[in-house]
Amino acid sequence: MFLRGNHDIKLWLDTYYFQSDHNFSTSHDYNVAKIIANDLIQVYIEDQLYHKFQKNKSKAQKRLKWTGSKVALIELIYALYYQNVFDNGNNDIREVAQYFESVFGINLGNFYQTYLELRNRKMNQTKFLDTLRETLIKKMDELYKR
Repeated sequence: MFLRGNHDIKLWLDTYYFQSDHNFSTSHDYNVAKIIANDLIQVYIEDQLYHKFQKNKSKAQKRLKWTGSKVALIELIYALYYQNVFDNGNNDIREVAQYFESVFGINLGNFYQTYLELRNRKMNQTKFLDTLRETLIKKMDELYKR
């Protein structure tokens, strides 16, 4: 099959064979060339897809890390939970807390206990939320006055 001048006309031959130089080509050179070309195309496409994936991966948003206190985050979670802002309130506080833990890469520990401690504070039960509100109003006023 791969010897020059040694072709079997009964084998299916590509029409290219009849146009080729029989002193230089064998009966299946063209088929082997197509196989090699397809392999090279596959490598090229996979390489292009890999590089495109790497570019998209590098463009992915940076993951934010919670740098405030765990108590502050728990206060915020409960405030949002009681406002029913997640799935119209059709979820459990545990689901909301686990979501925040995964998004911010933090372990809140026993957040139920922390919530009970917040509730039992003698003064300023919503210290973090009050600070958030004050800071937001202050920044809005500063920007408006300019």
